[in-house]
Amino acid sequence: MTAQYSVYALAGGLLVGFAFHALAIHTHVLKRILAWNTLGSAAFLVFGAIARRNTGAPDPVPHAIVITGIVVAISSTALALALARRIDEENKK
Repeated sequence: MTAQYSVYALAGGLLVGFAFHALAIHTHVLKRILAWNTLGSAAFLVFGAIARRNTGAPDPVPHAIVITGIVVAISSTALALALARRIDEENKK
């Protein structure tokens, strides 16, 4: 891994730390959902950084995995927000 891609891996590592810190200290459900999203984004960033090779063309498989992960993350975020809203409505009754 070259120095250019090490910056991306380091940034991903920092995001992982921030996300775990947010998960540990926040109790509000929306802040925890945002922390999980940050953790997922950090994982995509680290995976993209370590998937880069110094050879000619980049490998398309890691890119396809990251794109699929982004779609799954968006879907799971929508589900988590819908469940959080439903729980909030039930608690208000």
